[in-house]
Amino acid sequence: MKKKRQILFTFLIMLLTGSVVLGQTKLAQTGFQFLSVQTDARATAMGEAYTTITGSSSSLFYNPAGMADVKGMFDVSLASMEWIANINYNALSMAYSPDKGQYGVFGLSITTVDYGDDIYGTQVWGNSDGFVETGLIEANAISIGFGYARRLTEKFSVGGQIKWVSQHLGESVIPGKGVKKNLAGVLAFDFGTVFKTGFESLAVGMSVRNFSQEIEYEQESLQLPLTFKIGISADIFDFIDDTPDEHTFLVSIDAVHPRSFSEYINTGFEYSIKDLVALRLGYISAQDEQGLSYGAGVQWVGIGIDYSYTPFGVFNSVQRFSLSYRY
Repeated sequence: MKKKRQILFTFLIMLLTGSVVLGQTKLAQTGFQFLSVQTDARATAMGEAYTTITGSSSSLFYNPAGMADVKGMFDVSLASMEWIANINYNALSMAYSPDKGQYGVFGLSITTVDYGDDIYGTQVWGNSDGFVETGLIEANAISIGFGYARRLTEKFSVGGQIKWVSQHLGESVIPGKGVKKNLAGVLAFDFGTVFKTGFESLAVGMSVRNFSQEIEYEQESLQLPLTFKIGISADIFDFIDDTPDEHTFLVSIDAVHPRSFSEYINTGFEYSIKDLVALRLGYISAQDEQGLSYGAGVQWVGIGIDYSYTPFGVFNSVQRFSLSYRY
């Protein structure tokens, strides 16, 4: 009875938070957009339809509740990519599950961003050009999070993450006031649930990411890219007779409601053989430049290597690489 009350309470909290997100006024603008860009190669190859995909420390970047299914004691994942406009991302996630998850699973996530190409600062000046250069502006961002996930029952998992997000947009030279650092940071929260229905492999879940107060740069305030997702997934072969047990065909669908633009759908497919080799395909709807994504992965004795490729319209294509280890 106690666990049933816990599940009901968690669902009510998630639904209440989701209704707050859905009721947000469309601002058409948010800050810290680096939090909206994903790095994990498996997830992005599946169109980021990852709300109900569980069992990895990388769940901290999508739905922390998925970390509750981590097998073994340790799970580590590294990801790297060059985003559009030569912006470089690196991400690390770690999960620790003591005593076979009896006390839940503890996680750490780190994302670093280097905004790439040289940006030259200028200052108004009384010369023929009207300005002078003040040196290079070094712009970067970071997110560091600590998460926790636990199974409340065999079917229902819950998880959350608290993270510090910070963005440094270089330094400004202000006449009469010297040099000012353009730095802002805030605490943000992610949380979610996953429910395995018990009907074959069918699972449903929801997550809320980047919940925080407003941030101020000088006199301007901005909000983080708060995002609410509801997802569903299943292995289609579970519903088809006479399919080999070593083959799986995972289909995952997420409905996404971001704070500042229209809703869209993420759809992902993964075909794997004996949990060794996987081929993946994904699609994100209602996007200007990206849509389809592709990828593959291999796994052997706890080591996984994943790759994804995303055509990006007028920009260069984006390639992502991930390396994981489970013990």
